[in-house]
Amino acid sequence: MPTRGSNRREKQQAASAPRRGPVPCTDVARHFYGATYLLDAIGEQLGIVQDMRKCFPDDYKQFLSIAYYLILEPDSPLSRFSKWASLHRHPYGADIPSQRSSELFASITEEQRYQFFRLQAKRRMEKEYWAYDTTSISSYSESLRQVKYGMNKEQDGLPQFNMALLFGQESNLPFYYRKLSGNISDVKTVQGLLADMEFLDLRKVHFVMDRGFYSTANINGLYREHYKFLIGVKLSLAYVKEQLDKVRPQIRQWTNYGEQYDVFALCVPIKWQYTQERPYKGDTVRSERRLYLHLYYNGEKAIEDEQRLTRQLITWQKELQDGNRNPEHTKQYEKYFQVSETPARGRKVTAKQEAIDEAKRNYGYFALISNEIKDPNHALDIYRNKDLVEKAFGNLKERLSMRRMLVSSERSLEGKLFVQFVALIYLSYLKKTMKDQRLFGEYTIQGVLDQLDSIECFERPGCVLRIGEITTRQQELFQKLGVAPPTSL
Repeated sequence: MPTRGSNRREKQQAASAPRRGPVPCTDVARHFYGATYLLDAIGEQLGIVQDMRKCFPDDYKQFLSIAYYLILEPDSPLSRFSKWASLHRHPYGADIPSQRSSELFASITEEQRYQFFRLQAKRRMEKEYWAYDTTSISSYSESLRQVKYGMNKEQDGLPQFNMALLFGQESNLPFYYRKLSGNISDVKTVQGLLADMEFLDLRKVHFVMDRGFYSTANINGLYREHYKFLIGVKLSLAYVKEQLDKVRPQIRQWTNYGEQYDVFALCVPIKWQYTQERPYKGDTVRSERRLYLHLYYNGEKAIEDEQRLTRQLITWQKELQDGNRNPEHTKQYEKYFQVSETPARGRKVTAKQEAIDEAKRNYGYFALISNEIKDPNHALDIYRNKDLVEKAFGNLKERLSMRRMLVSSERSLEGKLFVQFVALIYLSYLKKTMKDQRLFGEYTIQGVLDQLDSIECFERPGCVLRIGEITTRQQELFQKLGVAPPTSL
């Protein structure tokens, strides 16, 4: 009896459906593959590829290819991408002309950037401490609105824009950045940071900041939003000075010595006078909040500071005696010296010993505050790891071509910053893994990438991708970096 043929139709449909697994090559080609394979694997591990695909479904491969190029060719401009792309296997697999890259950068929207931040945030540890800092990036452009003259950390005399970066101290990965006007001071950026954290719906964030971000308004804002924080503070603050004077005799007792950082440390619980203005009710809320003041003394630092002051005093005194005043030292002249002149004796410069003694009194001391950490040694350990942000800024400027920005439009600048930020995630992972595996004694980051970049792959029509020869040293590098060595598909 004839059947209806339903089983035959199912077999035909199954035969016509795309098969899963390696896709045969269609062209004859030979490319370098080892370094880009490493970046492919890192991107999958960190979820960068998945998150980029969600945010940029049409262009994510092009953005990843540009990020790879910035990492592997740190000294080359984007105009050289064509040559690199012809020699390497990369996500996009084709050339991206300079005009096209500018269009890609300009196409990135604010919503897409923040969506990427949200997706990456879900992959981070909830109890992680986030180090926050800013840097200045010089620019030759005269058309960018936020390029202004300000406190240039490069000290090159050029106008600049500022960049704020949030960096995870446990994961050693960057999570968030924001571009700022070049004339904005550090202390004014914290309120914007808090607003962004609220927008990203991140509540369990622990901030670590240096004393440049300290202000009464910022501390009140952190309390108001229920964030945990660890911040450096100046010894000249009234409440810090008061507590230091009380414990100065006991802080240098042997029981307070910490061997790890060679400091004497003491925690003093105090009360923060919290205030919150409520314009909608027309009143001000006042209350006391718990705060831990961590005080430290380092004898070696005290000696270095005293020697530095001595050298400066000698210079300032000679300038006054010779009549070669430097306008930048006016405050120091008035603070430390008394100058008198008479027709008979001429100019006489006398040091103010009380002012000098007062300056030396606090040498070697420094302070931190936290609303969570009670142990001063643990607080110092977390605070010292804050230099991860400085190293990240170094990677951005040196390896990712951000020391001098040459773009001329706002949208292109925003887009290029984002792609450089994505590249920074890869570099940060490499740096942490190499440090954990103690590879820096033998390699640099560029040395590792160059070592792997010589591995080739071969494409043949109708055949799967074939990987060239891999040395034992290259296999060991892949394994230490947490990536399985490539094999023919």
